Amino acid sequence: MEHLSVLLEEAVTALDINPHGNYVDATFGRGGHSKNILRQLNMGRLLVIDQDPEAIIEAEKVNCQYNNMVIEHGAFEDLKQMIDKNFEVKVDGILFDLGISSPQIDQAKRGFSFNKDGPLDMRMDSSCGETAAQWLNRADWKEISKVLWRYGEEKNATKIAKEIVIYRDEVKPLETTNELVGIVEKINKYSKKHPATRTFQGVRIHINRELEQVEKVMPVALDCLNKGGRLVVISFHSLEDRIVKRFFKEQASTGKYDKRMPIAPIKNAKIKIIGKAIKASKTELHGNPRARSAIMRVVEKL
Repeated sequence: MEHLSVLLEEAVTALDINPHGNYVDATFGRGGHSKNILRQLNMGRLLVIDQDPEAIIEAEKVNCQYNNMVIEHGAFEDLKQMIDKNFEVKVDGILFDLGISSPQIDQAKRGFSFNKDGPLDMRMDSSCGETAAQWLNRADWKEISKVLWRYGEEKNATKIAKEIVIYRDEVKPLETTNELVGIVEKINKYSKKHPATRTFQGVRIHINRELEQVEKVMPVALDCLNKGGRLVVISFHSLEDRIVKRFFKEQASTGKYDKRMPIAPIKNAKIKIIGKAIKASKTELHGNPRARSAIMRVVEKL
């Protein structure tokens, strides 16, 4: 499937681009958002970041068309160092599109898809780190169960974890996505979604430390913004959106957790929340079904 950037117009509009400002696309992907930002910049500059080596190759291609773009290969948890290196000043807007891209899902060799047989990899940065197969073949059932429950919200986490351990110890070490799917299907026989959906999500989030990175980078991103700068975050599942939503609430209400979602800031707040959470329109969903779980939140630094 062709990669279509989710909430493309909405996200870039939310950044409220200043043609002379400095911006960061912290998750370049295949460059949809970045290209749209670059078209609106004059003397401004754009820093793009991605941990996927294939995304960096695409970024280099885009860079050939513009002279105001810089590229960093790495995890966005190192955002401050990258901004300091390339700008030496605070920036006017930062965008996070936390989903995995269609090319990552569609390439069997990346191991993200339960519909395509391939190596059980699942690393966002395929150049380093432990693969899903390596972790599943060494972790005990309690650790695997905890990950599937916490990150995949899989109700049969313990049964699946024990079945994985039995398979790898008594049959053979896990190597492919189809092997993992086969194990899960024995347990989740009557699932409405694909039986392995939650298991794959849980393993992927764990391998890439996705939630840890989001928790770590949110306060850093806010600190890197100029006054009036915008922070735009697109999430694709409830776990990461919960982190973003809670952080925004806290910063908009003087650091104290408040169940209310204030639109106007109260005294001493660090940010103001811009509008309500935005989801993909029916028109976008028709052309890009993968956008159905996307939710975008926007704040402005005070």
